[in-house]
Amino acid sequence: MKIEKVKITEVKANPNNPRIIKDDKFIKLVSSIKEFPEMLEIRPIVVDNDNIVLGGNMRLRACKEAGLKEVYIVKANQLTEEQQREFVIKDNVNYGEWDWDALANKFEATDLNKWGLDVWQPEKEVDYSVLEDLDLESTLQDKEASVKRAIQIEFEPEHYDEAVLLINTARKEGINVGQVVLNAFRNL
Repeated sequence: MKIEKVKITEVKANPNNPRIIKDDKFIKLVSSIKEFPEMLEIRPIVVDNDNIVLGGNMRLRACKEAGLKEVYIVKANQLTEEQQREFVIKDNVNYGEWDWDALANKFEATDLNKWGLDVWQPEKEVDYSVLEDLDLESTLQDKEASVKRAIQIEFEPEHYDEAVLLINTARKEGINVGQVVLNAFRNL
């Protein structure tokens, strides 16, 4: 297989590609291509005989976004149709895992993040002194007092739909259903 450089307009995205890329990751991929375009020759887009992408749909989209006029491709013309379908999936499967200790000790988190790997963020200093002037205990008690609580009421299956309808109607009318239940029990 030989690597070719072709006009980007000659390469067609695969309409059956099951892989997507989120906005933030896509932005990072576009930046990566702009900053390190040599990567594209080392890892060309894999296409079939009709120049439909088998591997590299997101790279193709990012190359277009980056304003590239040409891309590197390699034709997988020796693959059967079934092998091409299999390639589309296997090219996107991640079999390995990251060695987080090696990443933490040999790379900068900001570089890894910039290169598209979601990693930890450096800890930021938090100023807790603003909390010192607050009366948190009384604020929490006030909040707790206003929190509604629930109990479960059981209905026979044949009365359930009617009960739901009556409760929803009462709520829409602003009726405190809990108070109604308490009053009903007090009058027993």
